Amino acid sequence: MSVVTVEPDSLVTTDFISEIVKQMRALDSQGIYDNQSVERLLAPFVINKQQRRQIPVIGDPSREIVSRLQVFYNAIAILIEKQCGLMAVPMINLTHEGFGRVIITVGKLLVLDRTLRDAHRFGFISLEKMQTEADQLLAVALALIGKYPEVANL
Repeated sequence: MSVVTVEPDSLVTTDFISEIVKQMRALDSQGIYDNQSVERLLAPFVINKQQRRQIPVIGDPSREIVSRLQVFYNAIAILIEKQCGLMAVPMINLTHEGFGRVIITVGKLLVLDRTLRDAHRFGFISLEKMQTEADQLLAVALALIGKYPEVANL
């Protein structure tokens, strides 16, 4: 596993990356991540093109990959809560083959609905791409909450 090089003043200080780090540390019941650097914790989220080519097209996601999926969408849900003040609940349904769906609800409002394919290949080309993806998902979710506040408050 390669270690991601991150400028301390760049992405690490964003709310999303900070939340990813918090979520990764929260999943660690053994204390393994306590002394690891932020770069080391973020490294599994980055898969360059060469690494992706080495991953078979068909495969079953490991527990670690499923945990990273959960961390990614939990972080988005937390940011939704911070922005709108309403509880956001992520739900992931994933088959052993890596296909499924993730949804995030706020009240009775569905603010995120993504189909998951090839979950065993989950990752981003860079942290910047991961941040951009999260920002886009967050913007759509917040726009839906703004458009349908009465449903979000149910």
